[in-house]
Amino acid sequence: MLLKTFGWSFAVTALGLVAAVIYGGWEAFGVVAILSVLEISLSFDNAVVNAGILKKMNAFWQKIFLTIGVLIAVFGMRLVFPVVIVAITAKIGPIEAVDLSFNQPERYQELVTDAHPAIAAFGGMFLLMIFLDFIFEDRDIQWLRWIERPLAKLGKVDMLSVCIALIVLLISAMTVATNAHQHGGGHADKAETVLLSGVAGLITYLIVGGLSGFFENKLEEEEEREHEAEEEAKRSGKKVSSVVLAGKAAFFMFLYLEVLDASFSFDGVIGAFAVTNEIVLMALGLGIGAMYVRSLTVYLVRQGTLDDYVYLEHGAHYAIGALAVLLLVTIQYQINELITGLTGVVLIAWSFWSSVRRNKALEAEGGDDAGSKAEVPSGV
Repeated sequence: MLLKTFGWSFAVTALGLVAAVIYGGWEAFGVVAILSVLEISLSFDNAVVNAGILKKMNAFWQKIFLTIGVLIAVFGMRLVFPVVIVAITAKIGPIEAVDLSFNQPERYQELVTDAHPAIAAFGGMFLLMIFLDFIFEDRDIQWLRWIERPLAKLGKVDMLSVCIALIVLLISAMTVATNAHQHGGGHADKAETVLLSGVAGLITYLIVGGLSGFFENKLEEEEEREHEAEEEAKRSGKKVSSVVLAGKAAFFMFLYLEVLDASFSFDGVIGAFAVTNEIVLMALGLGIGAMYVRSLTVYLVRQGTLDDYVYLEHGAHYAIGALAVLLLVTIQYQINELITGLTGVVLIAWSFWSSVRRNKALEAEGGDDAGSKAEVPSGV
């Protein structure tokens, strides 16, 4: 069962890690391994959401999502999107960016280094918004309650996350401008780049969130229409074309899932820039991670057990917040890629350990039914 579900993921992992060693040695192996773990962890909630929607779809649309959807998710978002980001910020063509990364790594690194403030500001703001919107939401299950309870109360203030994100961006831009002035103004335009890129990251987050909300509403409308049509058919004794209904509703489910997957993959892709600027390593790590997200989705549909680890979503979002801060710091200061990568992994591992402790405590109390309601001391 496990091999059947995760077989392709295991195979892609083996090939990807071997390719990393051939490309850049054992250091590249370590970077790809960290990126893979980060992508799986940051997209865990993606798999949970996917599974909840996918199980409502018929076999045909499930197959469409797990085939065409994989191509869009792996090759579209995880492989092409990082290249596009580098191409836009470095002001070169996507093909040229890939060519330079293979044939002129020194020139490629120089261009990416120059473009890094824009990438870091854009990505830092996008990830920061994800974290802030999560931490300011009042939720039944809380992990680090001493942090989350007061912040949930503050979250009742409208647009608070946007205001805080903009304040952080202004501080970052002003810090860059101050440092540029102290060093003779050689990089005076860097502050403007940071400011514009950060605003672009904020706008992108709002657009992606709006699209997700739009398709979610469409999906709910279609499911409601399907239910009403079935009820009407029962009352009138007529036979309803379930294929048409399932097809139409499933089509919106498919679109919704793809938009969701794109929005979830943004954090993994942007977070990857905090670990490495190498397009090849990024593509390998994110591609491996995306395969596991798909396998986890299938596993959840068949087993429905992984969502028992209730603090994993919290850990993933704290990792996103940490990556956001680290990205913004790297605008001015260099941080070792192992620190950026392991910070997220440690937070996620901590949340997993807390989830296991919680489940054991609930089992000891015999309160399985109250498992999602009762709060057990977490790993604080």
